[in-house]
Amino acid sequence: MNYGAMLVTFLGGLGLFLYGVSLMSSGLQKVAGNKMRKILAVLTKNRLVGVGLGALVTAIIHSSAATTVMVIGFINAGLLNLSQSVGIIMGANIGTTITSWIVSSSEWAAFMAPLTMGPIAIALGSISGIFVKKGFVKSLTEIIVGFGMLFMGIGLMTEGASPLSELPVFSQVFAKLGSNPLLGVVAGAVVTAIIQSSTASIGILQSLAISGIVTWNSAVYIIMGQNIGTCITALFSAVGSSRNSKAAACIHLLFNVIGSVLFSVIAFLLFRFVVPDLGNSVINLTEISLVHTGFNLANTIIMYPFADLLVKAAEKLTSFAKSSEGDEALLVHLDLRVLSSPPLAIENCVKEIVRMGRLSLENLIMASDALFDHDKEKIEKVDSREASIDQLQGTITKFMVRLCNTPGLSSGENKVLTSLFHTVNDMERIGDYSENLIESAQFMAGEELEFSDIQKTELRKMCDEAIKCVTSALDALENNSYRSAERTIRSEQAIDDMEAAYRKLHIERLSSNSVDATTGISYLDTLTNLERVGDHALNVAQVVMKRFL
Repeated sequence: MNYGAMLVTFLGGLGLFLYGVSLMSSGLQKVAGNKMRKILAVLTKNRLVGVGLGALVTAIIHSSAATTVMVIGFINAGLLNLSQSVGIIMGANIGTTITSWIVSSSEWAAFMAPLTMGPIAIALGSISGIFVKKGFVKSLTEIIVGFGMLFMGIGLMTEGASPLSELPVFSQVFAKLGSNPLLGVVAGAVVTAIIQSSTASIGILQSLAISGIVTWNSAVYIIMGQNIGTCITALFSAVGSSRNSKAAACIHLLFNVIGSVLFSVIAFLLFRFVVPDLGNSVINLTEISLVHTGFNLANTIIMYPFADLLVKAAEKLTSFAKSSEGDEALLVHLDLRVLSSPPLAIENCVKEIVRMGRLSLENLIMASDALFDHDKEKIEKVDSREASIDQLQGTITKFMVRLCNTPGLSSGENKVLTSLFHTVNDMERIGDYSENLIESAQFMAGEELEFSDIQKTELRKMCDEAIKCVTSALDALENNSYRSAERTIRSEQAIDDMEAAYRKLHIERLSSNSVDATTGISYLDTLTNLERVGDHALNVAQVVMKRFL
């Protein structure tokens, strides 16, 4: 028996399977990901509806990881609370079972045999991909080719594993896993945690089951472990995020661990005392799918009434955890896993840029006040927040560069990203001009100078208009609002008119010696900085308006 060839065949099949799942998931998310995200945001106010939608969305976009990213993003954005997220997390566990049913379909639909459907799907997808390079059909091509690779991978894994049925040692391994629930659960958890994909872990188990070496009891315990191991991805995604995000990952872990332990105990009692013959018999693909789906459905039904207790337990467990809340420089809406779904990644980039823009707006408001009251605390706060704004610009830009290099990015998505590169710079420049206002405030305080009453009136009016202009620009970007973009344009024109008129009046006052020349320097600098703030807000509004042309 050539073990080297067997290993190469099995690993090659696993690689094809993983890439096929990834490709199919990518295509499905491009077709439906953005729409699914909006549906989740609107319709998850009811927890039971959230369970159904979590299952539906995960089944459609073929990725419980992407659904988890959505949930964490919603929590950080304030669109969901922890109580509402429980339903989606429960539903995502149900939806992720779709892959095992696709694989097991070869048993109850002969034409779906892996080595029959795989080449056909790849051929059809590749041919259409040659002639169509963009749009919906291209995404559909990815789905079809991914589907084919998934089946080809299962076929190769089965081919590589089939000789193992002749080796007594492998039968003994599964017998051992079946007789010792702890070993079976640990094996499933470790393998799933290492490859960070419950889909792939189930696929491996099913490919071994085809060879006739997997028993019922070993399969059940391994599946219990897989549901624990899959939590590692959500736990990693919550590192460095808000406390609520950590709590959401903790809910996922508690839900799966409690369910897995409960059903492992039930299975142990069942196989030991009720139907021992069933536990030692061989399990097939469809039966694995039934166990996987049945467990997640039953776990959801049992745990659903205790959802609020899960939330409280998660909050308690994460109450002492280090949180990013209060650290403005850390990313909130961006997660590297979301790169696999460009529409979702772009939408989250917009949210993060808007958050950065709100920090710049807060600095503008505080700097405007400091011009008149010279408050040291405001001056120090603007300085510290400016450092956060600069850091955010760098991290957001790096994320978008990685997104630009993501395979499968459409030309339309690339154009949106290009405009966002300019937008993030505009937000950072608004922060810079706010910092310039603080420097003027520091100069005035150090020299013990005060603006005249007429200067204060003019500058306050222009500061208010600049704040209004940036606020409407952020609203235009966040909500893709044409009306807000129009308001920004009108506000920016008002700032330009004020700047020209006030500069002319100031020169006239200087000529008549009615104002102090020293304060005039800070006055003119303030006019210039506020006018440039308006210019950058205008740039943001124009980016939004171009989408409607």
